[in-house]
Amino acid sequence: MATATDTNLTSSTGLPPEASSAEESYLDLPDGRRLAYASSGDPTSSCLVIFFHGVFGVGVAEPISPSSVLAKGVHCINPTLQGWGTSSPAPKGVPYHVTLAKDTTALINHLHPDDSNLRIFVAGGSFGTVPAQMLYGAPFDLFPHGRNIVGCLLLAPFSPFKYHKDYTKTMAMANYIAIGPPSQWIPFNLFQRLAAHYLKGKLRSKATAEAFVREEIFDKMKDEEKAAFKKWREERGKKEGEVEARFASNMFRSVEHTWDGYMAMADICHSDWGFRPDTLDEEHNRRPILIVGSEGDTMTPDAMAKWLAANYKNSRYRSLSGGHLAALFHIEDIWRELFELAT
Repeated sequence: MATATDTNLTSSTGLPPEASSAEESYLDLPDGRRLAYASSGDPTSSCLVIFFHGVFGVGVAEPISPSSVLAKGVHCINPTLQGWGTSSPAPKGVPYHVTLAKDTTALINHLHPDDSNLRIFVAGGSFGTVPAQMLYGAPFDLFPHGRNIVGCLLLAPFSPFKYHKDYTKTMAMANYIAIGPPSQWIPFNLFQRLAAHYLKGKLRSKATAEAFVREEIFDKMKDEEKAAFKKWREERGKKEGEVEARFASNMFRSVEHTWDGYMAMADICHSDWGFRPDTLDEEHNRRPILIVGSEGDTMTPDAMAKWLAANYKNSRYRSLSGGHLAALFHIEDIWRELFELAT
């Protein structure tokens, strides 16, 4: 449910969440705002993975699993989206896709100045697939580094509501109200304010956040998915409850200082993303895009993933059994597939 439990899908990197994480860093932006981010891997590498977290998430860098293709000299960059965690909100009156492109450009230039050999993978989980798509389809005069994108990964993705006219047909009622048409009909963000008032009680501490994420995510897994989660956790030496606690910690941190990111989410989904998927030019379409949906996902229904697959010309669609976290248990194989598509 995007209103409450998007929870930083598959960690914030789209990589297996391991035990430790790098310190959060900050970039002072030209307009006086601040962008928080974390990074891992080889900071000198010209191969970048930029992964955008979901709702109630923050950018947290994870150690790269030795068995992953990402262990081969890749720099992973994990921004905290505008208005979440300790990142400043997006400026009012500026289209979100424009702010995103400018902020990401500033971050890349800061970390990789004068590198003309960049190979960039943009990716995201759930709501994080919205900024990932905005960069993938951005005009090159707005986001010059778009020419360096070699692949895109969308896990449990959102489709652009402006063009996907039937996006509400498979939506759960809570999401329909929070980010569907009612979010645009009622003035002053009334529904979002009411939801935030309710959620503040659930996320007032790490302990209450953990109880909430267990109730909304992990306890609702079907038996097959619970078995896959248990197997995945044991293979990585995770103690019981460790993953849930870390998810909850990220949720708590995401709104510890501000709820601006949450309040802006519905408007961003309904906004002009700066392009239309089915009319991208040949230079944009040459870059592969891997779209992963889950049959039992009630938070971002796989109908959205299927719509995207039908409208992006160079796409590959992969369907998984399970719910919103299904990609977590296949993430190494998913990344390997994207890297193969990009070669």
